[in-house]
Amino acid sequence: MLGLGGVAMFSMVPAKVYASRSTTGVRSLGFYNRHTGERGQGSYWVDGDYQNNTLSDFDHILRDHRQNEAAPMDRRLFDLLFSLKQTLNLDKEYHVISGYRSPKTNQMLANRSNGVAKKSYHMKGMAMDIAIPDVNLKDLRDAAISLKLGGVGYYPNSGFVHVDTGPVRSW
Repeated sequence: MLGLGGVAMFSMVPAKVYASRSTTGVRSLGFYNRHTGERGQGSYWVDGDYQNNTLSDFDHILRDHRQNEAAPMDRRLFDLLFSLKQTLNLDKEYHVISGYRSPKTNQMLANRSNGVAKKSYHMKGMAMDIAIPDVNLKDLRDAAISLKLGGVGYYPNSGFVHVDTGPVRSW
């Protein structure tokens, strides 16, 4: 039981933070892979439990399409994307430019561009390059930065925002 001090402290916690720590409710996401044309949506978290079947479906949609190789994506990445969707007050699917990236694909892309990290979080299933139709990329970037849940890269010429569950930073 909380004393008065506990109640006062609790009331100072922003509702958004408290909601993210709740063990009840449903967290759902939708994805459209721009390279494969595949779509997937589902509730990946229900009443405190991650839903393995939904997460496996997401892993498949977010696979390295060049190598047709899937890997488990970091669950915190899905939580970050869910929080981002709430921050933007949207219920739209994410358009995915890149999810998981195999070491072979990452090396090939790094050889072509200085903008690809040699030790990319994509290879660990901890990053995604995203866009949302009808959402300004600057707004998407700013909302992602405001969450302070990981890295945020802004690539307006390429039409996407990078988010990852690594250290908080932006570029």
